[in-house]
Amino acid sequence: MTNQQKFSGTLHFALWTAQVLLAASMAWGGVMKLFYPAAQLSGMWPWTSAVSPALLNFTGIVDLLGAAGLILPALTRIQPKLTPFTACAVIMLMGCASIFHIMRNEASVIGANVFFALTAVFIAWGRFVKVPVLPK
Repeated sequence: MTNQQKFSGTLHFALWTAQVLLAASMAWGGVMKLFYPAAQLSGMWPWTSAVSPALLNFTGIVDLLGAAGLILPALTRIQPKLTPFTACAVIMLMGCASIFHIMRNEASVIGANVFFALTAVFIAWGRFVKVPVLPK
């Protein structure tokens, strides 16, 4: 096995790990936003009590769609090229979430958004440029 093959295999594993962890985090957030009462969520996420239930549900659906898009195309091998596009969408989503929190004077809570965005940058870079979803 050449060094290039080892690097490619390691990067492939790291990308899959990042995809699964980011998707799990997004799915957890989506389920929380959709199925937990806003009063209960406001203890964890104070902004949830200040937005409409429709916006809260919308963000939950977007989170679940993002989680699915990071995993399902690659896992099912149906349109695996959608995975890096989903990662780009997650980058935009986290940028919007960061702006939302900054506008609400909650800049101290954007650490998770920045971390998720950077993880999505890694996934997009790796899947667009370096390692296809399906190994050769």
